[in-house]
Amino acid sequence: MTALETLTLEPRRRLPRWLKRPMPSTEMSFTSGVIEDLRLETVCESAKCPNRTECWSHRTATFMILGNVCTRPCGFCSVPRGKTETVEADEPERVAEAAHRLGLKHVVITCVTRDDLPDGGAEHFYKCVLAVRERTGAAVEVLTSDFHGNRAAISRVIAARPDVFNHNTETVPRLYHRVRRNAEYQRTLDLLAQVKEESPGMVTKSGLMLGLGETLEEVLDVAADLRAVGVDMLTIGQYLQPTPQNLPVERYVPPEEFDEIGEQCRKLGYSFVASGPFVRSSYHAGEMADALAR
Repeated sequence: MTALETLTLEPRRRLPRWLKRPMPSTEMSFTSGVIEDLRLETVCESAKCPNRTECWSHRTATFMILGNVCTRPCGFCSVPRGKTETVEADEPERVAEAAHRLGLKHVVITCVTRDDLPDGGAEHFYKCVLAVRERTGAAVEVLTSDFHGNRAAISRVIAARPDVFNHNTETVPRLYHRVRRNAEYQRTLDLLAQVKEESPGMVTKSGLMLGLGETLEEVLDVAADLRAVGVDMLTIGQYLQPTPQNLPVERYVPPEEFDEIGEQCRKLGYSFVASGPFVRSSYHAGEMADALAR
């Protein structure tokens, strides 16, 4: 195996120059005010996304439904784990209202994993998609959990007819036991395959993080597996350690190598590939969907 040619992280080392982010603008406070007023969660805050300053300054945010406590102990994620919260029946309407106030044309809805719920929260996802579409007429992208492989739950979300169905692979199979504990690589592939089986015209999407110890061959193998089950859009970004309790960054991948990986993935037949240090599943999601449509 050929390891990705990247920079090795040293303890307390400063971020490379290409990982600097812009200062916030006054528009950021508007987005923050909408989120606070409507008592909503966002993955931007809960996952400590490095793009939050930029996105919120442009009045965009990724809504996180089903509470702010996850049932999975993933090593890369800073979303709290523990006792889950009661699902709030009015959350779909509040998400829709936030999308309206922000003027969003492309709305991304994600969630914490809720293995404690019989359907993993699928019915709630369904209601959120319909509420946003009715209130705003916007395109809706869902970024779901794996619903523990519950095919009926997956079908329920498909029935809401999201414009994009996204489920992240996150890393290569060899690292799942450390990065995505209690998840299964084949389960992820099966979910994405089911979406295409039940709704061939629905756009499917998945994402990978680099810098956790994967090799180039492993990344390309995953990209090939995802394409084989019909995934249309692929995002590839740099993993950044959100808190000291999360997995450390093992490597920083330079921008030029992200470019090369993206080019190799495009050769597999994807309709759209975004590859770069700050690429995330929902980062510029509307622009990605527009580019795919064109």
